[in-house]
Amino acid sequence: MRIVIAEDDPLLREGLALLLRAESLDVVATTDNPDAFLAAVDEHDPDVAIVDVRMPPTHTDEGIVAAVEARRRRPELAVLVLSAYVEQAFATELLAGGGARLGYLLKERVGRVEEFLDALHRVRGGGMAIDPDVVAQLLARTRPDTKLERLSPREREVLALMAEGLGNTAIAERLVVTDGAVHKHIRSIFAKLDLPPDDRADRRVTAVLRYLEAADSRRSR
Repeated sequence: MRIVIAEDDPLLREGLALLLRAESLDVVATTDNPDAFLAAVDEHDPDVAIVDVRMPPTHTDEGIVAAVEARRRRPELAVLVLSAYVEQAFATELLAGGGARLGYLLKERVGRVEEFLDALHRVRGGGMAIDPDVVAQLLARTRPDTKLERLSPREREVLALMAEGLGNTAIAERLVVTDGAVHKHIRSIFAKLDLPPDDRADRRVTAVLRYLEAADSRRSR
């Protein structure tokens, strides 16, 4: 796995590089600004980019903008975005594009090495990985008058784990239930959210977007 890191904090940047290299992963470049990051992506053609949301010069959304541009240039690039705290608009924007090969983690998750590496491999494999703390906060902010109110507590748990990017087997292991039970819950979620089979959309991503968008709506009221 070839990795480019874009992080302006030198301690975190070098710490990430050391961690990944210790796991026999190939960190081909580390950068501290959006322009250098994009140049590194063009030069090294990495499999994964790890990008800080807030980078110079204004420390607002330069990392997100650079990640979007990198994906425009290389659509198969997997991107794992890091943020110091929950920025729900960014999480929603990430999923709005389909969710494939995308992740959004809080920086504190890096210290939980096994979880961080699992998220990295998940996005590299074509999935998505959303920080559990982000999911929990967004789910808690959801408006009660949405279709999500139809879901049972267990179905909301399943939906939250889907939002983290977990597959059916991983969800079953987390909840200590069978794969069949998870499949049944997911079918029920799709039905209650009025999501019929559609080749044009990933119903898992659409279901997650429903409550992320609801959380955004509440914040803007």
